[in-house]
Amino acid sequence: MWRETMEKTNVSRGLFEFNNIFKESDNIYRGFARWCGLSECAFWILYCLRTEYTEATQSGICGGLFISKQTINSALKKLEEQGYIELRHTDGDRRSKEIAFTKAGLKLCKNTVDRLIEVENDTLLDLPENERETFLKLFRKHTEMLKNNVKESIYDKKIE
Repeated sequence: MWRETMEKTNVSRGLFEFNNIFKESDNIYRGFARWCGLSECAFWILYCLRTEYTEATQSGICGGLFISKQTINSALKKLEEQGYIELRHTDGDRRSKEIAFTKAGLKLCKNTVDRLIEVENDTLLDLPENERETFLKLFRKHTEMLKNNVKESIYDKKIE
């Protein structure tokens, strides 16, 4: 009984620390978006487009950011109204719009998002390669396990 109580206590402390680290990291990005004069969603859209890990369409952004289509659409419209992006219909699909930067949008990114991406890259490079690989591997593993456990333990069970 004592061992089980101690293990739960240690896990709870670990969860508390993990959540604090995660929230602090999230707060860094939230503060940066505010410093840029952008909503969090607009910031993440620009970030996503500049890191080139998704196609430059609304659906690609939704999939890359795990944010609802309505929220992405609102942020894209505002970025377009501010003159930072243009939304163009893609060939063959009137519903899909390609996102393109205007000159003002490229300048905004150069002065904001690109600077943060450079700092992030430098920060990762500050870790020795083996630590960087271990960090990314464990973070991915934890995320996959959490996703599966939430599905099995919560989503697949009925509310009583």
